[in-house]
Amino acid sequence: MSHEQSHLLLPADSAWLALERPENPMTITVMLRVDGLTAPRFREFLRVYWMAWERFRYMPVKRSPAWWWEQDPTFDVSHHLDVVVDRFTPDSLQEWVSARLNQPLPMYRPRWKFWLAPNAEGGAVLLLRIHHCYADGLSLLGIFDRLCPPSPQQHPAIYGAPEIAELSRWTAAAKAWFGQLMASEEPSEESHGAGNADRSAGNQWQDAGRLLERVAQKSLKLVNEFSEFLVEPEDTATDLRQPLLGRRHCRWSEPVPLDRFRNIARATNVTINDVLLSCVAAAVRTRLGIEGEDLDEAVLHAAVPVDIRSRLPEELKPAPGALGNYFGTVFVPLPVDGESPLERLFRIKHETRRLKKSWQPGIAWGLAASATIVPEPWREPLAEVFYRKASAVVSNVPGTPEARYIAGCRITEQMFWVPQAGDIGLGISIVSYADQVQFGVVADEAVMADPEDFLNDCLQELAQFPGD
Repeated sequence: MSHEQSHLLLPADSAWLALERPENPMTITVMLRVDGLTAPRFREFLRVYWMAWERFRYMPVKRSPAWWWEQDPTFDVSHHLDVVVDRFTPDSLQEWVSARLNQPLPMYRPRWKFWLAPNAEGGAVLLLRIHHCYADGLSLLGIFDRLCPPSPQQHPAIYGAPEIAELSRWTAAAKAWFGQLMASEEPSEESHGAGNADRSAGNQWQDAGRLLERVAQKSLKLVNEFSEFLVEPEDTATDLRQPLLGRRHCRWSEPVPLDRFRNIARATNVTINDVLLSCVAAAVRTRLGIEGEDLDEAVLHAAVPVDIRSRLPEELKPAPGALGNYFGTVFVPLPVDGESPLERLFRIKHETRRLKKSWQPGIAWGLAASATIVPEPWREPLAEVFYRKASAVVSNVPGTPEARYIAGCRITEQMFWVPQAGDIGLGISIVSYADQVQFGVVADEAVMADPEDFLNDCLQELAQFPGD
């Protein structure tokens, strides 16, 4: 292929291909409930708007030792849409979606696909599965925000992005950024010229001393953060840590008004995110298979994705509307030994405040991005270092506060499920959209045969807080 038709993936994108295993595909799933969406409407939407992102015509191809984007020479939108006419009930719909999660995406085509079930009870169902190498959850949210306006009469105004080879620019910027982080800063312009000619040697030595102190503090902070990340204890062996079977089930809750979470957060002086994580901790507690003193000594973490776009230098920040992976991970200790909802809530608050200014997301992003350049025999140990520090992935997906429309049809619900790398077999998604919140769970069968009870426990914990 020509240079225009083929180029290298960025490290943060190809990492998800290097970490993939047959029993644990690195695929994001998006489900929308849409009133009145028909197959002809959606086909036109795909052709005009979705395909404006050129990356969706590309597929990742392995050419040792790297992954390349290559255009699909036989690309056809019809290969990426199935229309299912079944009249799904709520129960049969959840089983059908679970089956789609276990259905491999073809490797000889771009790795994304839509399913549309226009006749499902309660409104049409639009399901998307897309490999994580194309984009992270926030990139996908950005696409839907651009393509789904707040009015049925409004058409998307700005959308699409060309697929451009950026590895050389990205690599140069990353090296420069890391060099600035670790090396001494250059003297400022004010330290040169006539304005500083009369400065005493003593003052100049003081300036140099302060500069060295700042550099040392910055380097020590990086070393300290990295050391803390590596020595963080692995999770206690529980029923949540099992060899994966590769058969996954997903469930989602009914929408809950966002005001319920706001009222609890206001009454307890915490954030809404603290309340959400506390609900998850309570549901996890009953599924560990340990109790008594063993529970008091248990160590359990949730891997929580964190957007790092605002922390990157300008040269590394993605352009508006661009696809890609720009998030790190923090490992939040879950107080599973907490005896009451308020104890669990305030301990979650303490942990999230401690991690708020941590460099842990950037470290995790760098470690993940290095997966493709690590020799194959070392890759599994690297993944173990990274992913054995958590028993679940908890993603918080912030949607728009107002309802949106796709192809002129109102979206009533949104749900996202993200993959769980390594041997993590439990994923919890918390999605806010149109002033409502939904919990979603995806679990490997070895960890949890039916996630429905887990969702009920999350909502039960919510009901016990003051202000609810």
